[in-house]
Parts: sequence; structure tokens; C-alpha cells
Amino acid sequence: MEILLWLVPSVVVTVVAMLWVAWAGREGRGEVDREVAVRRLASALEPDPTRRRRPAPGYAAPRASRDRSTGVAVRPSRRAS
Repeated sequence: MEILLWLVPSVVVTVVAMLWVAWAGREGRGEVDREVAVRRLASALEPDPTRRRRPAPGYAAPRASRDRSTGVAVRPSRRAS
């Protein structure tokens, strides 16, 4: 049990930090006006005209199929001479 005593300082610091953060953040950021919030949401949802539009992904070329790796290295068999 004595070997666990070295954990006490870190536990105390962690608990104090948790209590400080809970106390400091209890008031929050305050009330936001509903109209301001709606305006911010609308501007965030509108497309940005300065942003270049990306073309839709095309599927003209088939994707190359890769061999699935099983995680086991297998040597090729030797030819019988």
C-alpha cells in the first residue's frame, strides 16, 4: 500500500484542477441574443461564393482491386525439377 503513496500528489492536483475548472466555468459564456444566433447560423449554412466548387466524383476508370493481406507471409512453392 505504501507504494501507492506516490500517486497522492497527482491525484490531489487532478482533483483541485477539476474543481477549479468546474467553478470557473459555472457561469458559462452568458446569453446570446436569439436574432444574433439565427444570423450566425444562416451565415454558416450559406455556401461561400469565394470557395471553388469541386466537381462530382467520376467513375470513368474502374478501381484497381488489391489483394487483401492476411498478415501471413507465404513463400511461393518451389518447382519440382
